[in-house]
Amino acid sequence: MGGHDDIAYRGPAESNDEQAELAVCLVSGGMDSCVTAAIAHRDVPRLAFLHISYGQRTEARELQAFEALAEYYGINERLVVSLVHLAQIGGSSLTDIGLAIAPANLQSQSIPTSYVPFRNAHLLSVATSWAEVIGGRYIYIGAVAEDSSGYPDCRPEFYEAFQRTIEIGTKPLTKVEIRTPVIAMNKSEIVRLGQELNAPLELTWSCYARSDRACGECDSCALRLRAFRAAGVSDPIPYVLDSARFAY
Repeated sequence: MGGHDDIAYRGPAESNDEQAELAVCLVSGGMDSCVTAAIAHRDVPRLAFLHISYGQRTEARELQAFEALAEYYGINERLVVSLVHLAQIGGSSLTDIGLAIAPANLQSQSIPTSYVPFRNAHLLSVATSWAEVIGGRYIYIGAVAEDSSGYPDCRPEFYEAFQRTIEIGTKPLTKVEIRTPVIAMNKSEIVRLGQELNAPLELTWSCYARSDRACGECDSCALRLRAFRAAGVSDPIPYVLDSARFAY
């Protein structure tokens, strides 16, 4: 693969049926995108995996998770894109080391410092462009509405609006449908579904702050830890801190 500042492409995927339906699957390397990829793998004959880095603190670790997931599912058609301008724009503790990653507060209804302004629109734009070029029929993205109190671009209405944008802004013969199969689930339901689909959650990475062991303190760690505990499943990745306080 190319470096993080390059656009890297591997493909095309080998297929016995060049006309089989193809889905572009956005794979961050996290738990939600892993289970979404497992669903896409179950439902669509051909997959292309897309990973987008944007200068986040753990981008190298997330890329490692993406590559591991692509290998697990045997995906030859892969694209890795860097949207470094999101880090240059700033405004998020994920991309600006001058902003502290706040300790988890799962009761808060305010937008956290980890929100990357309008990030998912950028991700969907890249996915749409690639899908239009390679003949993708679907875009799978692991958005979860449970996150929408903090992240406005995780709401179902955002994806409904972007679907209309795709219909207006692509060629007349282009038919690309956004699929958000886990958007109505809570995190523990996602864990359980991952277990049912044999999704390799041990290959994923969710922590906002660290790349060696998950911090156990950020919002993403807290949501993940609580989800595994509620599902009655042990989280297979290593943590710095114990998970008991996120059992609520």
